[in-house]
Amino acid sequence: MPVPAGRFVWFELMTTDQAAAKAFYAAVVGWGAMDAPMPGMTYTMFTAGGTPIGGLMDLPEDARKAGAPPSWSGYVAVDDVDAAAAKAASLGGAVHVPPTDIPEVGRFAVVADPHGAALAMIKLSSPDQPPPPPGTAGRVGWHELLAGDRETAFAFYAAMFGWTKADAIDMGEMGIYQLFAAGGEVIGGMFTKPPMIPVPFWLYYVNTGDIDAAAKRVGEAGGKIMMGPMEVPGGDWIVQGMDPQGAAFALVGKRG
Repeated sequence: MPVPAGRFVWFELMTTDQAAAKAFYAAVVGWGAMDAPMPGMTYTMFTAGGTPIGGLMDLPEDARKAGAPPSWSGYVAVDDVDAAAAKAASLGGAVHVPPTDIPEVGRFAVVADPHGAALAMIKLSSPDQPPPPPGTAGRVGWHELLAGDRETAFAFYAAMFGWTKADAIDMGEMGIYQLFAAGGEVIGGMFTKPPMIPVPFWLYYVNTGDIDAAAKRVGEAGGKIMMGPMEVPGGDWIVQGMDPQGAAFALVGKRG
């Protein structure tokens, strides 16, 4: 089944300690890891239930020297990477990695929205498997943008990927939390980041079981809980955290 354009299809962690990252996410969300040889390097894939769902790489040396912290990136499927990269630039975004081929995988590019939040795009060489049911443990179940400005950011992504607005939730002093949909399915939300958050960025929520047990595992494995557990509309509970190397991540689950 071809991957529908506009859907997140892959997630990638750039870190300063691959072995420690493997151990942390194995302990917290149960991911396995397998190595995939690639030209000039070995690429590590995170797996959930034996299915690859993301990747793991060393943070490039030039990025480290520039002060970039470890971080997660999401990949959105597009029909034409070159056209999408050009469109991102025309809409006021930036192209950080120009369209590039990955042998036997596909073609990708890394762009940033007009406020600087980075996102990758990919055209896979072969059809992917259909997505698992919503809420499947170990899979990323929610995609959240802490935007430089919610309205202008949404306009950028709507033009890029065809995303549409769903419900808008009033968070009081935090402003409006705008849900967005791809192909009619609500897949995430975005809001204007508070001033204490230094830069806009995407945050990815991994489905877990009992949220309190998961939060406990974060601490036991050397990570930090930055916020939560907190209940969100619909009855789920979330925590936002930081892994031992400093990459932001989040979990979504139930309580009790």
